[in-house]
Amino acid sequence: MALEIANVIRFFVYNGTKLPDINPTFSVSKIAELYSAAYPELTNALIEGPVMKDGEAIFTFSKAAGGKG
Repeated sequence: MALEIANVIRFFVYNGTKLPDINPTFSVSKIAELYSAAYPELTNALIEGPVMKDGEAIFTFSKAAGGKG
């Protein structure tokens, strides 16, 4: 039995929007940092995942809970 290597494609979901992987060699937190230029709230986002679905690794960014103090 031979081992089969499968390439897994990462995607990121924020606020219902599926965001492509900017660079597969970057860490997930680096991807969140780069997307924070368009979505400033990602600077403090919670990162969940990955959830594997149809050969994709899906990470979810969500707003961190908290209030102004």
